[in-house]
Amino acid sequence: MSEESPVSYSWLGQDSTTWLPLLVNPWDIVLCTSGTLIACENALVVLVIWQNPALRAPMFLLIGSLALADLLAGLGLVLHFTCAYLLRSDSAQLLTVGLVVASFSASVFSLLAITIDRYLSLYYALTYNSERTAAFTYTMLVLLWGLSLCLGLLPVTGVNCLAEEASCSVVRPLTKNNIAVLSVSFLLLFGLMLQLYVQICKIVMRHAHQIALQHHFLAATPHYVTTRKGVSTLAIILGTFAACWMPFTVYSLIADYTYPPLYTYATLVPATYNSVINPVIYAFRNQEIQKALWLVCCGCVPTSVAHRARTPSDV
Repeated sequence: MSEESPVSYSWLGQDSTTWLPLLVNPWDIVLCTSGTLIACENALVVLVIWQNPALRAPMFLLIGSLALADLLAGLGLVLHFTCAYLLRSDSAQLLTVGLVVASFSASVFSLLAITIDRYLSLYYALTYNSERTAAFTYTMLVLLWGLSLCLGLLPVTGVNCLAEEASCSVVRPLTKNNIAVLSVSFLLLFGLMLQLYVQICKIVMRHAHQIALQHHFLAATPHYVTTRKGVSTLAIILGTFAACWMPFTVYSLIADYTYPPLYTYATLVPATYNSVINPVIYAFRNQEIQKALWLVCCGCVPTSVAHRARTPSDV
């Protein structure tokens, strides 16, 4: 008579119990620590944008949406760890996994919305600050959060593998079909972001060339250098995003619950780091947010920050 396998409430289902004799999976501790860092870092961004009435432009609303999504994702990771080792409940697991899926989906969608906003701000430079732009931004926010909420509700409303272990993906309790939809959606969004950033690079280079002709600049002038920095910044943004999410996306498409847990954690943990890096790329580099942060932390703004001119590297 075979013994019944113990039920696990970690991310990976029953195979995660192979980490015995440890009482707590060390990879879950890493994810919980990552979630704590994500939550604290993005909570600061949300607080600064919320308290500063000057940060209400479409760009800051989208950065705030990204920070809020990452904040909820960090809280979701911490709550999942707490529920997995304290409550050990299927219902709690479904709720926390749903929160994590919805939050990370909103984070990726917010990145796409920021990319669209940056493209429009360059392509329609003269009319970018119109009321029409603000209405479009609010529409994007409603759509991205509505779609993210629907994706997060799937595990809670019955699209899960708790009743049939064979249908599980590499992340329990998401089914293989569920994770496939998320992965394919990510690849499509990444392709769209790549196309938009290519167009942004073309616009930036064309503007730099026009300025160079008007002022008879040489290739070695500071403006040319800062323009190249702007293009390099775009490459870093897209490269970071791909490096964090692409391994997990590809792995979740080809693997299932029978694969070793180590592979899942090794690809899932870097994906969470994208939410750690996002505030650095999108918020802390912004001059207006830097000023607000200095005011919150020190009550003053250094001269170097207050008078720094915006350059093409800030795209």
